[in-house]
Amino acid sequence: MKKFVILPDAFCELNKDLRQEYDIDFVPSHIVKPDGEEVKLNLEWDFISHEDFYSSIKKDPSSYKTSPASVGEYAEKFEAYVKQGIGVLSMSISTGLSGSYNFTLQARELVMKKYPDAEIECIDSLRYGPGYGLLAIYASQLREEGKSLKETAAWINENKNRFHQSGWLDDLTFVARKGRITNAKAFFGQLVGIKPVGEFDYNGLTTVIGNIKGEKAAYRILLEYIAAEVENPENQIMVIAQTDRLKQAEIFKTMIEERFHPKKIYICDVFPGCGVNVGPGLMSLYYMGKPISQGLVEERKLFESLTQKK
Repeated sequence: MKKFVILPDAFCELNKDLRQEYDIDFVPSHIVKPDGEEVKLNLEWDFISHEDFYSSIKKDPSSYKTSPASVGEYAEKFEAYVKQGIGVLSMSISTGLSGSYNFTLQARELVMKKYPDAEIECIDSLRYGPGYGLLAIYASQLREEGKSLKETAAWINENKNRFHQSGWLDDLTFVARKGRITNAKAFFGQLVGIKPVGEFDYNGLTTVIGNIKGEKAAYRILLEYIAAEVENPENQIMVIAQTDRLKQAEIFKTMIEERFHPKKIYICDVFPGCGVNVGPGLMSLYYMGKPISQGLVEERKLFESLTQKK
């Protein structure tokens, strides 16, 4: 069976250890720093620390600008593998957020002209951040099981709508300054400890499905929500993402392990590529479960029923 590489872009949030563990490469993207210098996003804290980055964007949410790899950069990366006889499974951040997927299709066309027998599959993950990275990990597992490039791509396309996000983003002042909610709502939300809970929607974006007051209640309701959505958790790999919420992520990890006994669970940083839009205050679990409904109709119903329980 022909060997193939799993090649997401730098918005997958897989750190070096995870990429090595699951034999996953990536295509760097770009970021412009506040001083105007453009550098590559390499899924490392190489030009700024985690703490300094989130502190700086909290002060000025528009201080960094990101952009995807170009068509030429994708083509160069594809060709480096193809000319060795290695297939390429290219994965892109959700088309709801970026034009990367179309860039990969154009790059594939360029490379296929030079190497007409090459195997290159391009996938729109309809996910971003660690939820997207988790898709790449599952692709690695399928490859390890002996699935071909086409079989792996088909599985990802068939199942990507089953990858969930369950967690909160509790720094409302950041999203207010990004223009997503009013400052008044942000202030009062912070004042009473409101935690908006997000879930991936059918179109590959994150939508708030409800609010929970207080951290203790948030943990409890999230666990019940996950229990209703997850399938075969003991056979799953899961990821918890955090932006300046490591303590809460570690508490949640222990709760998930005790309740669901996943095969593996990791806590991941969110690097600057996604961090410029997420901001500080994220703590969320990513896992496989039931297919997500259009309009999040079923998920909203479930969340509302859980928040009404005493």
